[in-house]
Amino acid sequence: MALTSTPLTLPVLPLDDEVVLPGMVVPLDLSDTDVRAAVEAAQAAARSSGASKPQVLLVPRIDGQYAATGVLGTVEQVGRLSDGDPGALIRGRGRVKIGAGTTGPGAALWIEGTRIEETVPDPLPGQVTDLVKEYKALATDWLKKRGAWQVVDRVQQIDDVSQLADNSGYSPFLTTAQKIELLDTADPVARLKLATEQLREHLAEQDVAESIAKDVQEGVDKQQREFLLRRQLEAVRKELRELDGDGAEDESDDYRARVEAADLPEKVREAALKEVEKLERSSDQSPEGSWIRTWLDTVLELPWNETTEDAYDIQGAKAILDAEHAGLQDVKERITEYLAVRKRRADRGLGVVGGRRGGAVLALVGPPGVGKTSLGESVAHAMGRKFVRVALGGVRDEAEIRGHRRTYVGALPGRIVRAIKEAGSMNPVVLLDEIDKVGSDFRGDPAAALLEVLDPAQNHTFRDHYLEVELDLSDVVFLATANVLEAIPEALLDRMELVRLDGYTEDEKVVIARDHLLPRQLERAGLEPGEVVLEDSALRKLAAEYTREAGVRNLERSVARLLRKVAAQHELGERELPFTVGSEQLRALVGRPHHVPEAAQDPAERRTAVPGVATGLAVTGAGGDVLFVEASLADPETGGSGLTLTGQLGDVMKESAQIALSFLRSHGAELELPVADLKDRGVHIHFPAGAVPKDGPSAGITMTTALASLLSGRLVRTDVAMTGEVSLTGRVLPIGGLKQKLLAAHRAGTTTVVIPKRNEADLDDVPAEILEKLEVHPVTDVRQVLEIALAPAEVAVTVAA
Repeated sequence: MALTSTPLTLPVLPLDDEVVLPGMVVPLDLSDTDVRAAVEAAQAAARSSGASKPQVLLVPRIDGQYAATGVLGTVEQVGRLSDGDPGALIRGRGRVKIGAGTTGPGAALWIEGTRIEETVPDPLPGQVTDLVKEYKALATDWLKKRGAWQVVDRVQQIDDVSQLADNSGYSPFLTTAQKIELLDTADPVARLKLATEQLREHLAEQDVAESIAKDVQEGVDKQQREFLLRRQLEAVRKELRELDGDGAEDESDDYRARVEAADLPEKVREAALKEVEKLERSSDQSPEGSWIRTWLDTVLELPWNETTEDAYDIQGAKAILDAEHAGLQDVKERITEYLAVRKRRADRGLGVVGGRRGGAVLALVGPPGVGKTSLGESVAHAMGRKFVRVALGGVRDEAEIRGHRRTYVGALPGRIVRAIKEAGSMNPVVLLDEIDKVGSDFRGDPAAALLEVLDPAQNHTFRDHYLEVELDLSDVVFLATANVLEAIPEALLDRMELVRLDGYTEDEKVVIARDHLLPRQLERAGLEPGEVVLEDSALRKLAAEYTREAGVRNLERSVARLLRKVAAQHELGERELPFTVGSEQLRALVGRPHHVPEAAQDPAERRTAVPGVATGLAVTGAGGDVLFVEASLADPETGGSGLTLTGQLGDVMKESAQIALSFLRSHGAELELPVADLKDRGVHIHFPAGAVPKDGPSAGITMTTALASLLSGRLVRTDVAMTGEVSLTGRVLPIGGLKQKLLAAHRAGTTTVVIPKRNEADLDDVPAEILEKLEVHPVTDVRQVLEIALAPAEVAVTVAA
C-alpha cells in the first residue's frame, strides 16, 4: 500500500474523549467555545481563499493531551441541532499528521499538518480480499443481532479497504483507546486487520454474555415455576386439610403437633423440637427440609417407651425350648437362668439398676446346622418377646452398624436402630447372625462398631450416627451366632457370654429327625402324616452312615430325598401308601451309604491295616472330624533324608511333627524302636484330604504313634482314636474342643479314645450316652499312648519303605 503526504494549515477543533475517523459524519455543538472558534476560523479562511467548504482539523484530546494524528474535516452544514442549540455537521475526510502550531485568523488554534493520502492496489491481493470478506461477515453478524438491517446493506456495498476499516469508528463498543489506535494506524490493511480483531473479540464476549444470561434466565424461570407450583401445592393441601377438619396450617405445624403428642424421652423430645424449629425456618426449596423430615419420621417411628411383657413362666419357657429344640442343654439353661433372674429382679423392684436394665449378650458358637439361628426364634418365643434377625455376613461398612451421618444423601440409621424399629419394642431378641463373617476395609471395621452395642456396661447410652440421640439397648437380648471362634475379634468376644453348641449325638439326631424334620418334609412333599413312616432304625442309619456331620442339615436333605422318592414311586404306580421305611429299604431308595465306619469295613481295607497309619481327632469349621496320619520311610538306596510334610499343614502342625520325630530319635532305644532308620532314611508324614488346610498342636501324639507304628512294624488298633499335644520329653499336653472330637469319634465308629489327663474335667460336657459307648483313656505320657494304641506284634513285619 503506497502512502503520500500533503502539507496543510488548519484550525484545530478538539474532541474531548471522542474520536472521529475518516468517512464519519458527526454533529457538533457550537455552544462549546473551542468548537465555535474552530468553525468560525475555518469559515473565515474559506471566504478569504474562495474554498467551497470550510475545513477544520478534528483532533482527539485525552486528559488535556492532543493525539498525534487528527482527521481533516469539512463543515457540511451550520444550523441548529434537534434540541434547538446551534450546531455544525462535519464530515471526516482523511488523516492528518499533526505538526507544529502556527498563527491564523480568529481565536482558534492553528496547526501545520501533513495529510496522509492512501492508495490501494487494484485488484486487491487474495489475502486482503479474504480479510474484507471476514470483516463484512463479522459486521453483518453483529448488526443483525442489533436489528440494524439497513446498515447491513450499506456495509456490504463498501469495497474500499480504508473506508471499510474506518467504518468501524461507528461501533459503540469500541473504547476511546481502541479508536485512537485505529486512527494512528495509517496502513489500510493493518487497520482492517485491527478492526476485524476488535470486532471478533467483541462478538466472542457477547456470545459468552448471552450464554450466561440465558442460563441465568432459565434458572430464574425454573425457580419461579417451582415456586408457583409449590404455592399451588400448599394451597391444595390447605384446602384438603380444611375439608378433613385438620387445623394444622402447614407441615411444620403438623410435625410439631406429632412431636408434642408422641411419648418421647425428654432429651429426644428436645432434640426433635429443635429440628422442628429448623424446619420452620428453612425454605421450601432448601434440601435441608427433606433431611429434617426424614429424621423426624425415623424418630417418631421408633418405640421409645414401648416394651413387651416378659413371660415369667419359667416352667413354660423351659417346656417351649425343649419342645422346639432337642439337646443344646447349655443354652437352654442359660436362657432359663436369665428369665429366673429377671423375674426375681422384677419382683423386688430392681428392673433398672444404675441406669441399666437386665439385658443379655450371648455368643452361640458352633458348626453349621446345629440350630443356632432357629434357636433365636425359640428364645424369643419362650420369653414372649419380638424377634428380629440381623444378617451380618459380608458386612464391611462400619456405617451399616452405627448409621450414616445426616449430611450424606440417602443417609439411614444403622442396622441396630432399624432392628429396634422393625421389632416395635425396646426389648426384642436381636439375632446377630454370622458375626464371624464381618469384614473390614477402607470404610471401617463393623466389628469395632459392635463393641459398644454388645457391651452391657455401655449400650444403655448407644448413639447412632444418624439419630445423634441416646438409645437404650440395655434391655435387648442379643444373640450372636458364629461358626469359627477364632474369627471373632478378641475385644468383641470379651463382651459376650460364650455358649458352645458342639453338635448333636446320634440319639439326638434321631429325635430331631422324628419330631421336627420328618413332619416338615412330609408337608413339603405333599404327604399326609402316616402315609410314610420312618422307623428309628432307618433314621439312625441315615444319621450314622449317610450323613456324617455335626448338625442336621444333610440329614434333613436325606429325609427329603427319601420322601420325594416314595412320592414319585406312588405317582408312577410302583408303590402303595401307607409305606414304612426300615433300615433295609434305605439302599434301594437313596443309594449306598457314604460314611461306613472304619470298624465295619473289611480288615484288609481299613486305613490302619498297614503300619504307620494312626487315627487322630480334629475340630474344623463344620465340627469335629477324624484325621488319619500316614508315615513312611524312604528307601536307603534312593537316598534322601530329613522330614517331609504334606497335606497343606500350618506352622504349628509342622512344629508338632518335628517334636514327634525328635522325641522318637532321643527315646527310640527306650521304646525298643530301630531309631537308626531315622538317621539314614528320609521320613515322610502325610495328612490325607490335602485340599483342606490343617493346623494346631493336637495331632502331636497321633504323629508320634504313626511313626512308632512304622518303626516297630506294629499296627495301630482300628478302634482307637487319639488327640493331644506332645512335648519333647514325651508329655501329653491338653487340647481344646474335646466334646466335638468325642462326638466325631462316636460318629466314625471308634470305641476307644485317648485324651490328655488334664482334659479329663472336660468330659463333664460330653453327653452321658456318648461316654457309655466310648472307652476313654486319659494319659500323661506318650508311652501310655503307645501301649494302648499299638497292637501286639504277632509276626515279624518288614518296615515299609
